[in-house]
Amino acid sequence: MGAQLRVYRRRIRSVQSTQKITRAQELIATSRIGKAQARVEQSRPYTRQVTAAIENIASQTDISHPLVEERADPGPVAVLVVTSDRGMAGAYSANVLRMTEELLARLRQEGKDPKLYVIGRKGVAYYRFRERPMEKTWTGFSEQPDYDHAKDVADTLIQAFVHHEVDEIHAVYTDFVTMLTQRAEARRLLPLVIEEVEERPPGPIPQYIFEPGPAEVLDALLPRYVVSRVFTALLEAAASESAARRRAMKAATDNAEELIKVLTRAANQARQAEITQEIMEIVGGAEALQTTGSE
Repeated sequence: MGAQLRVYRRRIRSVQSTQKITRAQELIATSRIGKAQARVEQSRPYTRQVTAAIENIASQTDISHPLVEERADPGPVAVLVVTSDRGMAGAYSANVLRMTEELLARLRQEGKDPKLYVIGRKGVAYYRFRERPMEKTWTGFSEQPDYDHAKDVADTLIQAFVHHEVDEIHAVYTDFVTMLTQRAEARRLLPLVIEEVEERPPGPIPQYIFEPGPAEVLDALLPRYVVSRVFTALLEAAASESAARRRAMKAATDNAEELIKVLTRAANQARQAEITQEIMEIVGGAEALQTTGSE
């Protein structure tokens, strides 16, 4: 009985130590979600304005550009995968990797050769373990990305596209919807597909005079547009990672609390059985002494 009670107490201490870690991770993730959400909201107006400017140019000019041209019979295509650097975030990275595998299968069916560009240690470890080649990797900023990180990634992808190393660029990341909902998304970045971010206001479309010419304006705006899309994806992914980690750590903390209750109940039962056995041994010994004395 004593050995069993020690086992229960040891397990209770172990679960309590784990619970402290999960609760700390939950609090850290909670503190980061608000900041991540604020950064996402702050980045959207810039992306919206850049998109509107490019739409105005595209609607009033007939100028081609390397970043918007559709290439005949595309071969190699780049796939940017955004995962986390750390674990304890539930199925966050697994959902992105599953979506990536679906995208890779679809691209191969179309006769294209996907090349991987991976952000986050989880994604790097996943493809390295499976001996899948990666063109370039980035780690260390999945939770708190900044504009320089996005520009480094975007410049690498743009250079590969401009130099015809790849004919398309796709991105797979997690879109932050709400605190409880995050969705893995696969979107094409290049050739540029300009998405309407909001409905155009009613009335005539304003006419612009471009200085310098439209071609020079596109040369300046299109790379910025791609960088802003990558930066927005990184911010969305960072907010989603914190939300997923908070949810996973809260579930782990609650499960630890329930397990502690079960183990405490079992330890109390074992202690009660031990006390009962000791009382029976004492009573039995007293009765044996009394019987011996009476003889």
